[in-house]
Amino acid sequence: MNFKLLSILILLFAFGCDGKKETALLPKASGNSAEMIVVMDSAQWQGQLGDAVRSVFQAEISTLPRQEYMFKLNQVDPRKMNDVLKSVRNLIFVMTLDSNTPSSKTLKSYFTKGSIDRIRSNDNLFVYTAADEFARGQSVMYLFGKDEATLYNNITKSAGQLQTHFNQVENKRLYSGLYKSNEMTGFTTTLEKEHQCSMRIPFGYKMVISEPGFIWFRQINDESDKDIFVTYKDYTSESAFIQENIIKFRDSVAQNQLFEDPANENSYIKTETSVPYIPVVSKEISFNNKFGVETRGLWKTNNLSMGGPFIGYTVVDEDLNRLYYIEGFIYSPGKKQREFMRELEVILNTFKVSSEFTTAK
Repeated sequence: MNFKLLSILILLFAFGCDGKKETALLPKASGNSAEMIVVMDSAQWQGQLGDAVRSVFQAEISTLPRQEYMFKLNQVDPRKMNDVLKSVRNLIFVMTLDSNTPSSKTLKSYFTKGSIDRIRSNDNLFVYTAADEFARGQSVMYLFGKDEATLYNNITKSAGQLQTHFNQVENKRLYSGLYKSNEMTGFTTTLEKEHQCSMRIPFGYKMVISEPGFIWFRQINDESDKDIFVTYKDYTSESAFIQENIIKFRDSVAQNQLFEDPANENSYIKTETSVPYIPVVSKEISFNNKFGVETRGLWKTNNLSMGGPFIGYTVVDEDLNRLYYIEGFIYSPGKKQREFMRELEVILNTFKVSSEFTTAK
């Protein structure tokens, strides 16, 4: 389904609310990042429909060094929903019209008669999202269909879009938190004046190196070593966006700039390409309305003493005819790294080329 239809669905559905609520009067949403409650009939949760929901939202993240899932799911019977459970930050309601169990009947009470009629007559209508439904800062998704088979097919066909919705919600929340405190405005000035680009660096990061063609920021604490660097060269060919060439460029820079121990030439960072079950993955994306390539994978030091995940973006500044590669990587042995990587992704996505930040001023 095209998610543009969501704006239409907003006009068609009412979900248990009597008029527009004042957001300020709602309780603050609770729960940790990437945790969600799935409200659906227990029998359906144990069956094919539950499998579809888990395959989408509890998908394993393939580019992390150890097993971690996209979201943590907890299923709740609709009859057990109370004010505390309704206030969690991420809620998913799953309902099909062909189920008549007491739990399913409770779920149907969230829908108006008109919306149920439309669900019954249109197989393409299966999702609706709402913000601040029961709590401030909350995201709610309703998944529905005339029967299990129809909803199962819609969920599996739209897996990427459904995942993206909640990932964007989580990234937006994290963005607000990262930049609520003071940010390192001096670093942004250095990027603009010396490297003709811009990025918002949150408070707590330090600048390690700034020289022509390369700048490196770092934050070290008890749990993690988070690193961000920007490097660039003249743009000469579209072949620069091929994964093999991105890795070559990345490794050529890292070999000369990124060391576990600057005194040890064999402690430089390189891309890990020898782990078959965790391959480097690249995909074409729209990066702040520009063509770009996102690359995710693992890195390691040449002496094999350190390693971890990375995320990088390759984009071009057409005005300067310059190819930028920006990356965030993390060293956090023994720790879960999904949310560390989310933080780096959010920071990297504040990157702007010269024409963008000049225009913004």
